[in-house]
Amino acid sequence: MSHKLSIGIVGLPNVGKSTLFNAITQAGVASENYPFCTIDPNVGVVSVPDSRLDGLSSLSGSVKVLPATIEFVDIAGLVKGASKGEGLGNQFLSHIRSTSVIAHVIRCFDSDDVTHVHGCVDPLADYDVIMSELILADVSVCEKLLETYQKKLKQDKSVQAIIDVLSFLFDRLSNGMSIRNCDLNEDQLDLISSFQFITQKKHCFVANVSEDLLHDDNDYVKQLKDFANKDNTDVIVVSASLEQECAALSIDEKNDFLNELGVTSSGLDQLCLVCYSLLNLQTYLTTGPKETRAWTITKGMTAPQAAGVIHSDFQDGFIRANVIGYDDFVSCGGFKQAKDQGLLRQEGKDYVMVDGDVVEFLFNV
Repeated sequence: MSHKLSIGIVGLPNVGKSTLFNAITQAGVASENYPFCTIDPNVGVVSVPDSRLDGLSSLSGSVKVLPATIEFVDIAGLVKGASKGEGLGNQFLSHIRSTSVIAHVIRCFDSDDVTHVHGCVDPLADYDVIMSELILADVSVCEKLLETYQKKLKQDKSVQAIIDVLSFLFDRLSNGMSIRNCDLNEDQLDLISSFQFITQKKHCFVANVSEDLLHDDNDYVKQLKDFANKDNTDVIVVSASLEQECAALSIDEKNDFLNELGVTSSGLDQLCLVCYSLLNLQTYLTTGPKETRAWTITKGMTAPQAAGVIHSDFQDGFIRANVIGYDDFVSCGGFKQAKDQGLLRQEGKDYVMVDGDVVEFLFNV
């Protein structure tokens, strides 16, 4: 099956969340300086940056180039009490449950022009408000699930295993622990996989700084990174205002602009890399006269499973895969030349895909 990757952009009001979303997706949603300017979730589907596609397309003379995509969801600013419906809490919580990864946008800049919802900039206090609300929301869900399964227990003793893990989670959540830190085994994870607990999701921090502080971490960023290091969480440092400036530029102009500032990668580039890593994803490539395309798969997938991402018939009727690494493909100049030089491999059903594989699948319908 194909992987739909969605990133929920969350944070307190006025941390730069919607500004960052605008810049990444160029969707132009409201980002005025007041709470709750983003009332409904704003969704933008963006292309995953991958320079390999242009090289393949040029060699193959492709009519179309189809990159992998990520869906970004800008979710209404969270406030204390959201789990009980304060602010736009109920909407926030329902929309965040459907995302793959949570990107916590944390304000790490001072500004007299942009008011802070709590009156002062404090990254860890801001994050604590968000996590407290997410934990409380999961407590509520866990409690309701326990009631439901305890009623089912009279007719179905097999649900005791679910009750046991929910009871364990309820205890941990009630003591302020997120589910991702509960050290669950595979069987327990399988039992709760359909419940969409928010604090079970992978997450990362996006430290929003002023443009002039991108190269040197200020005290706020250092504080956040120290905390993240103990929590084993990635931190991406961006300037949402700079990203917004870049949004109006062409790709070449954007690259030139970032190079002048000494910025090696955009916020979108960094977010994509981190989220692919968090979700254990990688990319393989197909190319030909009609199209060059990037396909997202889970690391460890075999060739037939990867073929199934294109169409189930490819997996069911899999014969073999003609495979060559991207660098070899480019240096040879295409499939035919790679075959002539003995670099095109024929791989069977047990072959485990590698990021950057350029593939032709052979199959019976």
